[in-house]
Amino acid sequence: MYEQFYGLTAKPFSLLPDADFLFLSKRHRRVVNLLEYGVMSEAGFVVISGEVGAGKTTTIRHFLKKAGTGATIGLITNPSPALGSLMKWVALAFDLKARDGDATTLYDNFVAFLLDQYGRGKRACLIIDEAQNLTPDMLEELRMLSNVNNERDLLLQIVLVGQPELLGTLNRPDLRQFVQRVAVHCHLTPLDAGETTAYIRHRLVKAGGRADLFDNMACAAAHRFSGGVPRLINLLCDQALVYGYAEETPRITFATIAEVAHERSRSGLNAFVNVPDILSLPVLKAELEAEMANIVVAREAS
Repeated sequence: MYEQFYGLTAKPFSLLPDADFLFLSKRHRRVVNLLEYGVMSEAGFVVISGEVGAGKTTTIRHFLKKAGTGATIGLITNPSPALGSLMKWVALAFDLKARDGDATTLYDNFVAFLLDQYGRGKRACLIIDEAQNLTPDMLEELRMLSNVNNERDLLLQIVLVGQPELLGTLNRPDLRQFVQRVAVHCHLTPLDAGETTAYIRHRLVKAGGRADLFDNMACAAAHRFSGGVPRLINLLCDQALVYGYAEETPRITFATIAEVAHERSRSGLNAFVNVPDILSLPVLKAELEAEMANIVVAREAS
């Protein structure tokens, strides 16, 4: 719709978890490094947590694209007790036959698969996204699966990726044995103002556009209204491009970002934060301009 008008070859702010568009902030790079470390060092359990929209799934997909051949990786994207037993999910993740057989048969088949992989000089890595959906019983089942490992070598690694509710479940007293086996944990937090600007410009360039299509004040406003959450940044910036295209605006400014956020807040289905009423927007603009001036002064001083 707006791609041709702005000289873009793709939508820069899609809500889909496209690994090619991943912006490696300090925190996201740390997650990737910890995942790589966890696999290389044969860590039994790795936990990656973060708020909704923080970029967990995109980061995992980036890791999967870079993963080497030392491990056979199985991915469960959205586990749910309502959709079958955990062993069926695990079997399907590794392309094992899961339609027939009871839980004992599925378990025996999976152990045979792990031993076969071990005999080939490989180990299995199970990644579970949206792991906050796992029940305490399912987590305990995963802990029991990890007992397949022998005394010297690791046959199975498990990576749990989920929202903060996952941490709440893991901190239950009856799961303390599970927590003691977590070798690596990293929590993704929102981007700061500087990272948000770099994130927006990174995605614009990835989509074939100009890095400065969003001016500095537009980026500052995007950070304020999104709280630095990547998914909300995408939602806000994508709508800003639609508004800009409709008004034939050659560059996205504070006014466009503020209009999108304000209209969404009035709709009754507001996803954004810190959105003032229309009369307070000039005050907010002055505040952001002052913040940006302080950042410039601090950079020059350093």
